[in-house]
Amino acid sequence: MPARPCPCGLPAPYDDCCGRLHRGETAAATAEQLMRSRFSAFAVGDAAYLLRTWHPAGRPARLDLDKRLRWTRLEVLEATGGSVVHTEGTVRFRAHYVERGRPGEMEEHSRFVRLDGRWVYAGAL
Repeated sequence: MPARPCPCGLPAPYDDCCGRLHRGETAAATAEQLMRSRFSAFAVGDAAYLLRTWHPAGRPARLDLDKRLRWTRLEVLEATGGSVVHTEGTVRFRAHYVERGRPGEMEEHSRFVRLDGRWVYAGAL
C-alpha cells in the first residue's frame, strides 16, 4: 500500500514530512514549515500538536476540532522572515476544505515567533 501523501502539499509521505513533527521527533526549522505542519494537524485531527505549537499568550485552554470539516489542500501565498536565522516570520496562506459536501476556503496571514528556540503560532495579523 503506498504511503499517504502529506496534507501540507509538499511532495513527501505524511510519516516522513509533518508526521515527524506531530510525533515530536523533530521541530519545525522555519515558520513556513510550522504553518504547514499545523495545517496537516488540522487535516489529521491532531489537536494536541496544535496546542503545543500555539504561543501561550493566545493559546486556548482546549481545542475542539470540527469533525464536519475535511481540510483538503494548502496554498502558501507569501512568507516573510521565518527562516532558520530569524526570530519572527509571517506566512499568508489559503486553506481549502469541504464541509457537508461543499467546498470552501479560508485565507489567513499568520504571525510566528521563536519561543525557547522553537517556532510557535502567534496569531493572525
